[in-house]
Amino acid sequence: MLRRLLALLFASAALFCLGGSALAQERIRIAWAGASPANSAIWIIQEKKLLQKQGVAPEIISISASPTVLQALLAGEIDVSATSVATLVSSRLAGADTVMILGIVRTFVDHIIAAQGITSVEQLKGKVGGVNRIGSTSDIGLRFALRRLGLDPERDTRIITAGGNPERFAALSKGVIQFTIIPEPFVREALRLGFKDLFDIGSLKIPFWWNGVLSREAIVKAKRPVLLKFARAMIEAIHFNKTNKEEAKAIWGRNLRISDPAGLERAYQAYTAAYPDNLLPTPEGVKTLLDDLAARDPKAAAADPKAFVDGSLVREVEASGFIKQLYTR
Repeated sequence: MLRRLLALLFASAALFCLGGSALAQERIRIAWAGASPANSAIWIIQEKKLLQKQGVAPEIISISASPTVLQALLAGEIDVSATSVATLVSSRLAGADTVMILGIVRTFVDHIIAAQGITSVEQLKGKVGGVNRIGSTSDIGLRFALRRLGLDPERDTRIITAGGNPERFAALSKGVIQFTIIPEPFVREALRLGFKDLFDIGSLKIPFWWNGVLSREAIVKAKRPVLLKFARAMIEAIHFNKTNKEEAKAIWGRNLRISDPAGLERAYQAYTAAYPDNLLPTPEGVKTLLDDLAARDPKAAAADPKAFVDGSLVREVEASGFIKQLYTR
C-alpha cells in the first residue's frame, strides 16, 4: 500500500517538478514531513529550481508524518528525508543504516506555553502538560527544558498526548492541560488566544538536531555525486533564507499558509538563528538524545554518536570553496 501510494505521489511530483527539465540526467527523490520552517530549504530548492540548475531533476513530496517518511526511506522509495534526530536514533538503534548527512536546525525552536494565571516555570509543578505524542520531538523538547529549568518532568509534572497545535490549544482552553510546547510561528497564535508565553526553549541552546536530512549508508555510497549536488543546493537555500529575508518569508508564508507578518517575523528570527551556515551534521546533536535514552536503553548507552552522522558530503562541498564564496558575496 505504501509503495503504491508513494509511486502515485512521486509520479505527480515528477510531472510538476520536471517541467522543461526532461533532459536532466540525474534524479533525486526527496521527502519532508510537517509544515514547518525547518523544511524551508526544500521549499527554496523547489521554488528557485536550485537542483535543476545543477542538472538534477528532483521529485519532492510532502508526507504527513515522520514514521511514514522513515518507512519510505527504508523501502527505497526516497533517497533523502528531512526529519528529526529522534527518527534517526530510533531507526539506527533498531538496526537500520540510516545516517544524517545534513544538519538543518541545531536546537529547539519551541516555547513553553501556559494557561492564564501561570506566570513562572515553578508554577508548573503539579500541573499537566500536553505534547503532540509521547516520544515525539515535542515531548523530548519539553522534558529536556523542564529538567534544565529545575523540574523533574516525571515527578513534578504529568505529560500526556494532546495532539497537534490546534488540539493542544483546545486542551489548554478546556483546562485538560495547563501547559504545552509550541514551535514558531505558532506562538503568536497562542498569545492571540490569551495564553502565556512562559519560556523560550531556544534560549537554552540545547544541542539537538530538531531537523536534519537523513539518508542511508547504502544510498550515500551508490548515489554520492547526486547527493553532493543536493548538499550544495541545501546550503545555497539556507544562505538564501539568511540573506533574502522578505522573499524567504513570502515563500514560508505560502507553504505554511500563514499571512500574519508578526508571526512570520518571529519564525524567521528563530529559525535562521538555528540554521548552521555549512549544515555539518555534528554528533553533539545526537549525543543529547542518546544520553537521555541511555538509562532506559542499553543500545543507546553503548552507541557512538559519531556513527549516526556522515559529514563527508558537507566537508567535500566546503573544501571546494563553495560555502566561502556564498558568504563572501
